[in-house]
Amino acid sequence: MLGTNIGIDLGTTSIVIYVENKGIVLSEPCAAAYEKESGKLIAVGKRAWDMVGKNPESIRVVRPMEHGVVSDFTATRHILRYFLSKICKNMVFKPNVVVCVPSMATSLEKRTILDLITSAGAAKACLIEEPLAAALGAGLGSNRPVGAMIVDIGGGTTDIAVITMGCISVSKSIKVAGNALDEAIVRQIRRERDVIIGEKTAEHIKKQIGCSYLRDVELGMTVKGKHFITNLPVSIEVSSTEAYLAMRPHLETISEAVRSVLELTPPELSADIMETGIRLTGGGALLQGIDKMIEKKTGVRTIVSEDSLNCVALGTGEALTHMDILSYNGYVFKARDEIGGLEPEKTE
Repeated sequence: MLGTNIGIDLGTTSIVIYVENKGIVLSEPCAAAYEKESGKLIAVGKRAWDMVGKNPESIRVVRPMEHGVVSDFTATRHILRYFLSKICKNMVFKPNVVVCVPSMATSLEKRTILDLITSAGAAKACLIEEPLAAALGAGLGSNRPVGAMIVDIGGGTTDIAVITMGCISVSKSIKVAGNALDEAIVRQIRRERDVIIGEKTAEHIKKQIGCSYLRDVELGMTVKGKHFITNLPVSIEVSSTEAYLAMRPHLETISEAVRSVLELTPPELSADIMETGIRLTGGGALLQGIDKMIEKKTGVRTIVSEDSLNCVALGTGEALTHMDILSYNGYVFKARDEIGGLEPEKTE
């Protein structure tokens, strides 16, 4: 195929782009900012993300992906077009793009992603399921008949799959992941302390003192927010126990989903997983102790992958290097006129 090959991890919270022979060239928040009155795009990526919670009434900040699928078509296309044009500005031919989708995405959601990529500037687009890409990025893409289990905990979804011979045998996707943990911390502090905090503050709490178990030595940190009753600014001390109690129901949901996939796994593959272990990827894998929690729930050795944040994007690069992986799994590059069910593109 003519043109550069590009892999995109289009996540709920961030977008990571891999260019063949160059590696990861871009990693930015998946956000866009618009002027409300004119609808003009004024910022994309980190510049737009920095405005979240601090934007004036005249500016609207959009996070166009929800639970791994598109919730705002126009904003997603603007983000993709901006980043693709930034990367491909000196290229003669349009790029060929591989983009990730959750393992349980519907046909309509897959067609929407293909439409977005081709309308944003790609010559041809191809989809790959996130857990397979994560497995490839984590080094589990062997063509041998050996089972391996991958758990990709992203921002909007957790994708769980058993991989064998470079294909998915059993998979499950749940809409509980990093963003749900942040929202749980916001609710907990509002309910128990009568203080409203922003999602960025909640994410900071999760990263600094969040844990998947009750710590023997409790940690604390000072956070600022707004009192629910007086509406005045306040500063409070939040403990690691509070953060854990807030996240616990969602953490149990994730570990139960992993267990349910293991229960559906054929016996021979289960035996292999006992040897190879469970591999964690995604930003959620960095939560303190989540590997030990899943290991305790399943009885299977659990390991956090190196560079877990970028495993999915690296996996798209691996698929681009070995195109037979895509064809073997039935993934086909399609031009815009080959995508069924689309109307002719309207010029903006």
